[in-house]
Amino acid sequence: MRVLAAGAGVAAAAYAAYAGVTWYRYGHVPRAEADERDELLDRFMPDYEVVERHSIRVAAPAALTLAAAREQDLLRLPLVRAIFKAREMAMGAAPDDRARPQQLLAEMQSLGWGVLAEVPGREIVVGAVTKPWEPNVTFHSLPSEKFAAFCQPGFVKIAWTLRADPIGQNSSTFRTETRALATDPTGRILFRRYWAFASPGIALIRWLSLRPLRREAEYRACTEFVDEPHRRTCPSSPSALLV
Repeated sequence: MRVLAAGAGVAAAAYAAYAGVTWYRYGHVPRAEADERDELLDRFMPDYEVVERHSIRVAAPAALTLAAAREQDLLRLPLVRAIFKAREMAMGAAPDDRARPQQLLAEMQSLGWGVLAEVPGREIVVGAVTKPWEPNVTFHSLPSEKFAAFCQPGFVKIAWTLRADPIGQNSSTFRTETRALATDPTGRILFRRYWAFASPGIALIRWLSLRPLRREAEYRACTEFVDEPHRRTCPSSPSALLV
């Protein structure tokens, strides 16, 4: 029990430190490296106040990697479910028991997100406007031609990507980037406070999704391109998708 208590204390201190640094750095976004730059995303949100970028190398073609990304089921990961439950309890949100698609992109669209742009087999840009500090968040999609100019007070614009950059024929780099921008000073105050609270969980979800995604994409690549007698050398089916 003492070990568990000490571990919980360390975790709480780390969370508080991360949240404090996030609050302090709000509005000071890190510059993207050359290979991280995203001209498609820039069309919809060239300026932003927070950003999360994550990537992983995958031994699979870009098209297969992107397909695996858009079809992944994050809620099959126990820690992801725990993070969502923790937010629900902390914010006093009512549970959402409605049936949702299990695939990531379809699930996000059922919640109100809209696809802003897509390059088949390479990248998808998704966006919505919302008030994330509300206990039960509602996402509103906008036509792609209206997203960049949206400035109604009291909202936050959020855009995120699923992107696969090819590295030769049989490998790729998967990237995901999330950007957010408050539409007025009041929204900025509320969102800065919320982002400091929520960003550790959001970053952890992004990180937790990378390894299962890589396993799924590499499994698909192996079973698609290896002939039947040699398929036993492929990794086991990652249907459980557990880290």
